[in-house]
Amino acid sequence: MPSLIPDFETLERRLARLPVVTHRAREVVLTAGSKTGELLFLRSGAVEVVKDGMQIASVSAPGSVFGELAVLLDQPHTADVRALEQSEFYVANAQATLAVNPTVALYVSATLARRL
Repeated sequence: MPSLIPDFETLERRLARLPVVTHRAREVVLTAGSKTGELLFLRSGAVEVVKDGMQIASVSAPGSVFGELAVLLDQPHTADVRALEQSEFYVANAQATLAVNPTVALYVSATLARRL
């Protein structure tokens, strides 16, 4: 039986029409305390997640998603995300994308479930 949860290759086909933004090394991608209403999907590169001045994660896996908790809870971002090297992200308006694209919604849901 095929999995309901899409892999990154399947997700990337859905994201291909979205704008792509590039951040240089050491550039802040998301700022703690801000509200963007966007989901960012790592296309390439590497970032660090910093909370209260401490690095809590380093992420380089394509398809990693950022901003989902803030969007789903309608709260500000809880950590800074900073590029460690030049990094590209697909940028999605969260509300519009999650409402009309079940593939993306399943992917984000599975990502959150894995973190539990």
